[in-house]
Amino acid sequence: MVEFPEQAEAAKLEHRLSLRFEPEKVTGPGQIRRATIDPMNSATSSRDARTPDAPSTRPLAGIHVPLITPFAADGTVAATSLEGLAHAVLDAGARGIVALGTTAEPASLTADEKHTVIEVCTRVCRERGATLILGAGSHDTRATAAALAELAHLPHVTAALVPVPYFTRPQAAGVLAHFTSLATATPVPLIVYHVPYRTAQPLSAACLRALGALPGVVGMKYAAGGVDEQAVELLGDLPEDFAVLAGDDLFVSPLLALGAAGGILASAHLATASFVELAAAWHAGEATRARNLGHRLTALSAALFSEPNPTVLKGVLHAQGRIPTADIRLPLVPASRAAVDAALERVAEL
Repeated sequence: MVEFPEQAEAAKLEHRLSLRFEPEKVTGPGQIRRATIDPMNSATSSRDARTPDAPSTRPLAGIHVPLITPFAADGTVAATSLEGLAHAVLDAGARGIVALGTTAEPASLTADEKHTVIEVCTRVCRERGATLILGAGSHDTRATAAALAELAHLPHVTAALVPVPYFTRPQAAGVLAHFTSLATATPVPLIVYHVPYRTAQPLSAACLRALGALPGVVGMKYAAGGVDEQAVELLGDLPEDFAVLAGDDLFVSPLLALGAAGGILASAHLATASFVELAAAWHAGEATRARNLGHRLTALSAALFSEPNPTVLKGVLHAQGRIPTADIRLPLVPASRAAVDAALERVAEL
């Protein structure tokens, strides 16, 4: 487990951030004060006061599936299969889908291929009235701002999933300045992708809370590799109109128990209805049912992530006849037969 700042330092940071940034004063063109998301219409609106919502009724609540990019035998994007996957998870109760998330292998896709993925996912979500989250951004602030600006031409995108800057590893103030700059001009609400085991950038609960208070930031995909102290602190004192979405499939059940609004889960390509049921059970306070189901789904997720994602997942989907090939693009290589067979066994046990 990575080392985190001491509590005293976190408290100092939160105090400094509260003095430095005043989201309520951000009202210029293109600036979003605090967005409310309607999955039936991705346009945003502001509101000044509200009573706390139950997790299941918060914006972005529920299960969102970050879709793979299926490839045909000739190496092209299998658009028909992608559309089928999107409809299937929505039929099973998913609240929405994520296009061009990490599971989609976006770094290996060409600009034209990305356009195909976006076109398919946009069409499905428009037809179904579903939430569409689009992966966007990098560790460069200006390049990320430019990528977000292009989303103004995609009115059916509900929110953009933007990672904490990686490689450069800025200090907490730099991370906050990065998202503050993006939030002042983004045409769509932002979901912060906090994944410290990929970014090598742990952040205190104070910094996470400050990010959540920024205008235009409506949620966070929380993928810290476990249920850590920062998750407990953040979920215990959430900014208004801010949703935490579990991003580590193995830990979705405990994060839901702590108050997460939902999850962005690659595992939910499979047993989608069970993941939807898990979220509903925790939100309804049915702890025994949720705990038992959570253990079974954790076993499935562990099998799917036994080798780099989405290699095992693609192997299972291909074995089920849902995609034409299990092909993965380098530097990833296909999952082992043993890993795929183990995951298929977990699916059969559900």
